[in-house]
Amino acid sequence: MPDDHSRLAGAVHQPTLVRLHRALSRLRSVVTVMNTGAHPDDEINGMLAALRFAYGMRVVVACSTRGEGGQNALGPERGAVLGVLRTAEMEEAARRMDADVAWLGHGPDDPVYDFGFSKNGDDTLHRWGEERIAERLVRAYRRYRPDIVIPTFLDVPGQHGHHRAMTRAAETALGLAADPSAFPEHAASGLAPWQVSKYYLPAWSGAGYAYDDEVPPPPATLSLEVASGDEVTGLAYKQLGEWSRSAHASQGMGVWRDNPVDRWSLHLKVRAGGEAGPENDIRAHVLATLADIAVMPGVTKSASAALQEAQAQIDAALAAFPSRARIVEALVGAARRIEGARAELDKEAADKVGHRLDRKLREIDAALFEASVNTARAVFSGPVQPGARMALQMHFDAQELSDVAVIPRLPEGFDAVAMHEERGYVQVDIAIPSSAPHTGNYSKAYDSLGGNGEGGGRLSGRVGGRRIEVDLDPEEPLRIGPLQPMSLDPAMVLIKAREPAPGIRVQSIGAEPSDWQVPAGWIVRKEGSDWVVLPPRELRPGVTTLVPVVDGRPASSLQTISYPHIRPTSFIAPAELKVLSLDIALPAGARIGYVGGGSDNVGVQMRRLGLDVTDLGEAELKAGALSTFTTIVVGIFAFGLRRDLQMATERLHRFVEEGGHLVTLYHRPTDAWDPAATPPRRLVIGSPSLRWRVTDPAAPMRVLMPDHTLMTSPNRIDAGDWQGWDKERGLYFAAEYDAAYEELLALNDPGENPLKGSLISARIGRGRHTHVSLVLHHQLDKLVPGAFRLLANLVQPA
Repeated sequence: MPDDHSRLAGAVHQPTLVRLHRALSRLRSVVTVMNTGAHPDDEINGMLAALRFAYGMRVVVACSTRGEGGQNALGPERGAVLGVLRTAEMEEAARRMDADVAWLGHGPDDPVYDFGFSKNGDDTLHRWGEERIAERLVRAYRRYRPDIVIPTFLDVPGQHGHHRAMTRAAETALGLAADPSAFPEHAASGLAPWQVSKYYLPAWSGAGYAYDDEVPPPPATLSLEVASGDEVTGLAYKQLGEWSRSAHASQGMGVWRDNPVDRWSLHLKVRAGGEAGPENDIRAHVLATLADIAVMPGVTKSASAALQEAQAQIDAALAAFPSRARIVEALVGAARRIEGARAELDKEAADKVGHRLDRKLREIDAALFEASVNTARAVFSGPVQPGARMALQMHFDAQELSDVAVIPRLPEGFDAVAMHEERGYVQVDIAIPSSAPHTGNYSKAYDSLGGNGEGGGRLSGRVGGRRIEVDLDPEEPLRIGPLQPMSLDPAMVLIKAREPAPGIRVQSIGAEPSDWQVPAGWIVRKEGSDWVVLPPRELRPGVTTLVPVVDGRPASSLQTISYPHIRPTSFIAPAELKVLSLDIALPAGARIGYVGGGSDNVGVQMRRLGLDVTDLGEAELKAGALSTFTTIVVGIFAFGLRRDLQMATERLHRFVEEGGHLVTLYHRPTDAWDPAATPPRRLVIGSPSLRWRVTDPAAPMRVLMPDHTLMTSPNRIDAGDWQGWDKERGLYFAAEYDAAYEELLALNDPGENPLKGSLISARIGRGRHTHVSLVLHHQLDKLVPGAFRLLANLVQPA
């Protein structure tokens, strides 16, 4: 639950008049535009902000994955947990530009997921299922009924395979969505065929530091330009878009742009029922306003007159801002006329425009609500667990709203057992059934007008003689967690194979296990407040999973994900103890200083190996005795995340010259990496990254210097150490480097030339610098034995 300071900050940053202006601006248009992309952060935020706030269009972002295969510049979340974080980021980005989100994929257990970087659209479609992703897009087209669809990227070589696949599927789905014989099962969900009017491609290249479009963009048929900035903030829409993009903080998004020009070039590729050619306005050939609907064939004379009057009253409401009384009078009249016209539409006209009028009525109710209230908030309090009692509390300052009623929106089986009311406050006491399932980790959709998540409140009241009803989402989403969540410390243990294994002491945090599910030969017993896990005498290499049991069922862990830029969320997963047994030797005499940026678990994993590791903070980097360490390891992205590290480069160079071993894990060119100043010798990180990475995790590895000390000591690295790697081999390979660096590996994706910058090492003075562009940190988290053996070699003294 937000604290008082957070609540006050939210109220000040979204004052009443701003909320009212934003709500009124929705009424300018009846157009829906959908932007398709593969990952959270793929959306064209600046252009979408212009379409929403300048044109009044409804904006929908259709996203195929949760971004769970990506990186994280904020913290240690990876895989499925990162997908939950990036889902929350996408929804916050949408909230900032008043957009909806249509999720097509549902996390790593779904076939449509982010499996990591792909260089091939065909391979992506094969892995997702070409018909599957087309069906999900068709479902989205039929649900949201976009007039305009715009993918973010082009389907061209040199572009991310996920982007290419989504653009291709978005076009394929156009014809299928309009075809009644395609996916007829959609009718059971109330979805009818829908014809998208226009399909645009971006008329700009997607090339940059990450991608390298090999084909020029198509010619522009439309220049979408907005001369004046946002009426509320005074910002250019590209700047407003960057505010939205900054919600993708885990991806390092959001930059200030001085004097940006709000202009986007688009190429009209498909126009339903007409020729795709040059245009002067993106609204050409679509029904853009109520006035356009009024002159549509099939609309009766009286309905046409009503819609014309409704348009005039909406225009009057916009002109009346900030006069609440005049806005209410105009919008109540507009709603009454839209409802009258809606009732007169025949089936053909209703199928084409009925959804537009229904949406406009909902938007008018939202604007009337903002014109009638100063503040309104909903919050769930109490334990949100199966069998518990909780409350929905709704607070509202709404003197212009009469005959107020609160209707709780609850999951099936929840029982509103009592309601307490007083002026401006309603509390609903709720009983959660003991059989209530846990809330899924991934939300199904996001609606800018509310009604999101498992539960909330509907506030109904009378304004200017009209009864309105709006959805009020809770300050934090309703999430049903395990009755007795627990976690284990540690949750992962490394032991040496074929040696007598000591007992592993484990503490349970939260619930207490009543039993354990263990493989044959394993013993778990209680000793004081700890559990002691005894492996078999002859333990072979590999991963063993032990599962604690609570109340007769495997235990679940509950992880809270909370960052300042998102609404707190959580991740529910099985509570497990994983034990990796491996053949490994540790370097003698290694004393390691670790400089992490919070984006990997390498420091933790080195300690699990039994290495002597010290975390280096600002004080140690500035004035500490670095010579006490044999090796200093710099985590991924750390130069970009830690200014103290940037300031310590000369000390690190001296550390190497005097006999230390500096190991830098991969960095992006944008991570404050100066090729001439950051490393001890010149080292350029390849860009665009698509050309300097190997995405096939099973790509053959050719060891160029098999007798090099990093390949032989204390573990001889062989073919088995490259088996079982996950997601990819590496990225951000070194592209150019000083002649002192020796190339240790050569690898490539199928059909490409070998790359030799994934692992390079140089003798410098009495010490050594080794740069590692392999995704070693990810393999460690996935418990790949070879990654631990290679890491033990890499941290050896120089």
